[in-house]
Amino acid sequence: QVQLVESGGGLVQAGGSLRLSCAASGRTFSSSAMGWFRQAPGKEREFVAAIRGIVTSTYYADSVKGRFTISRDNAKNTVYLQVNMLKAEDTAVYYCAARRVPAYSVYDREYDYWGQGTQVTVSS
Repeated sequence: QVQLVESGGGLVQAGGSLRLSCAASGRTFSSSAMGWFRQAPGKEREFVAAIRGIVTSTYYADSVKGRFTISRDNAKNTVYLQVNMLKAEDTAVYYCAARRVPAYSVYDREYDYWGQGTQVTVSS
């Protein structure tokens, strides 16, 4: 059974940082694209960042570029999202997702596995 479990969310002041983790189990994801999405109250889920499988190139939404960094540790089957210079508008539930293929996507419908989410709340 494949599971993605996010952790690391919390309450932080504007300008602060967090490190979100996504631990995968049930299969190896080293050759799979991994992504982070977020959903704020009353809004649709949106793409945040993704990292390709095998060749670990990355891609970011314009709203987080320069502030967020996605990375992966294949030995631990874990993906991370370092979030810096947080703003109130970054407040959302952050979800980790995985594809069965190496190519990343910005579309949530193209991801095959999802975690339960971790709440990030930024106070201004």
